[in-house]
Parts: sequence; C-alpha cells; structure tokens
Amino acid sequence: MVKLDIFSDPVCPWCYIGKTNLDRALAQVGDHPFEIEYHPFQLNPDFPPEGMDRRAYMDAKFGGREGAVKAYLPVQEHADKAGLTIDFEAIARTPNTLDAHRLIHWAGIEQRQQVVVQRLFEAYFREGRDIGDRDVLCDIADSAEMDAGVVARLLAADADTDTIRTRDTEARKMGVQSVPTFIVAGQHAVPGAQPPDLWVQVTGEIMAKLEDAGDAE
Repeated sequence: MVKLDIFSDPVCPWCYIGKTNLDRALAQVGDHPFEIEYHPFQLNPDFPPEGMDRRAYMDAKFGGREGAVKAYLPVQEHADKAGLTIDFEAIARTPNTLDAHRLIHWAGIEQRQQVVVQRLFEAYFREGRDIGDRDVLCDIADSAEMDAGVVARLLAADADTDTIRTRDTEARKMGVQSVPTFIVAGQHAVPGAQPPDLWVQVTGEIMAKLEDAGDAE
C-alpha cells in the first residue's frame, strides 16, 4: 500500500471538490494502492467556538455580497463539473471546525474516516447544517455507524483538542499553506482540487512502479 495523506477542512469547498474528483478516479481505477488518511487544517483556527454568522463572515472576507459572488464563481463552476450540488444560500453559519476535526480523528481510529468526511461535506454544503454544532456531529457519527453517545461524551470532555491543534500547527510548519493538499508516499505534494484524469494517471504510474518492484524481487 502507498500512503496518501490528505490535509483538508470540512468547510472548504475546494476540499469537497478535490475529494469527489479523487473518489471518482479511484472508482475508475478499481483496486487502487492507496491507504488514505485525513489530517486537520483549519482555515479559520481563530474563530470563536460558536462560529460566525455566514453573512457577517462573507462581508468581512470579501467586502460584501458582490465580492463573495465573484469569489465563489470558480468554485461553483468546478462543483458543477464534478457533478456536485452546493447550496451556499442554505449555509447560515460558518463554523469553527475544531470539533469536526476531532470527529474525523476518532473516525480514523474506527476505520470510518472516509464516510465521516463525506457526510460532513454533504451536511454543510448540501444541507446547510452547522457542523460546529455538537448535536449535528453526533448525528453524523451515528450515520457513519459510530457510537454517538461515546462521541457526545468525548466532545463534551474536550478530548484530543490539543492533539488536533498540534497536528494543524505541524502541518503548517511542514509547508502546508492551503487545502486540499495531497501528499503521496510522504514525498510528493499534490495541491488543489485536481481533476480525476490526473489522479488516474498518478495512480497508474504508482501501480506500474509497484508491479515492476514486485517483478524485480
């Protein structure tokens, strides 16, 4: 197996698009060689725990609705190309994603990361749910066949909060400045929401190298 580390934030639309494109490519390839792990990277690490009103956040970041619409046009275009429905109008709050990253961390321990990451994206971008709300996170955990009661207790106890913050800091120190960032085999960084064709090519090259290595033995 080849490690594929993905640095991502569940409120990042490019991360949603990037995951969708990767998943589509791997489905096309079939028996791919990747062992996938998601790592925390908060786009807004200094947000208050309760998050921010979406309109206030957009006004502060883009100078108003017109600026926000202009900034999100490329996102919408790439989402449409990826076959994704993103309902920006349904999003009322931009959350602090620390708790969401904790849930992703615990899902990894239970081998449920892929489904939890997918459900977080869908909840936020398609359903407009506040993924900073712990009840919402517990519901997502339950939908991923995790124990929602255990997750609720962990969230209330601030379990692994320092771990997530430390991992986020370490990611920045190693050079991750934007998401999504994909690191193949601990060596090769692939930034951004790359198209499926690129991932098909990358996967094919890796599989060929693995096959050649096996033949050499």
